[in-house]
Amino acid sequence: MKILAKPISVLAYFKADGTPQPLRMTLNDKELKIEQVISVTEEKLAGNRMLVFRCQSEINGELRPFELKYELNTCKWMLWKM
Repeated sequence: MKILAKPISVLAYFKADGTPQPLRMTLNDKELKIEQVISVTEEKLAGNRMLVFRCQSEINGELRPFELKYELNTCKWMLWKM
């Protein structure tokens, strides 16, 4: 996987404990459904707490893995690896 670190728009819902669950994302003006969230971990990057979502989606007819990061302090989403 290649590191992209690209800010993106994500449609997500939040569980009762405040944890986001991504549903769809917009990439290159195309809306992609997030088929499966494989794992969720928490990390600190430059002192900022982030949730790392390892996901997979069907892109161009192929199931591809990728990583999304959600910054807890600013509520911003980032496509980290693809």
